[in-house]
Amino acid sequence: MPATVFVLNGPTLNMLGTREPEVYGRDTLADIEARLTARATPLGLAIDMRQSNHEGVLVDWVQEAGRSAAAGIILNPGAYGHSSIALHDVLKAVTVPCIEVHLSNVHAREEFRHRSYISPVARGIVIGFGAQGYELALDGLARLVGAGAKT
Repeated sequence: MPATVFVLNGPTLNMLGTREPEVYGRDTLADIEARLTARATPLGLAIDMRQSNHEGVLVDWVQEAGRSAAAGIILNPGAYGHSSIALHDVLKAVTVPCIEVHLSNVHAREEFRHRSYISPVARGIVIGFGAQGYELALDGLARLVGAGAKT
């Protein structure tokens, strides 16, 4: 049975493909999930893709990943990255490695986006590569956990 990677997405990411495509691109979460699944399978990993506009739900899912001994978490916290101490604390409390992803280069945008509460507790950060950032995060996470070492 393949190890599971939780891919958690925060507020408004359900609108990918239509929300500010000049900033976030035209790919939908379904498009991203399909590419991640195809990339994960040869690595012996399974993708569990989720999205919520509610901070507490994301906290619950991080706890679930920790309890289930998931291989890791790929987290695009959306705006919660810049405001959620709760996500920071729960990621610090679980032993599952987390890779933070942002579609846009947050450092080239508004000042309030320059600080992330997630970055200090993430094992890695992928910023500014659009939808491909999720695949880069999966590759990095696979290396961290030794997935696909036989291939």
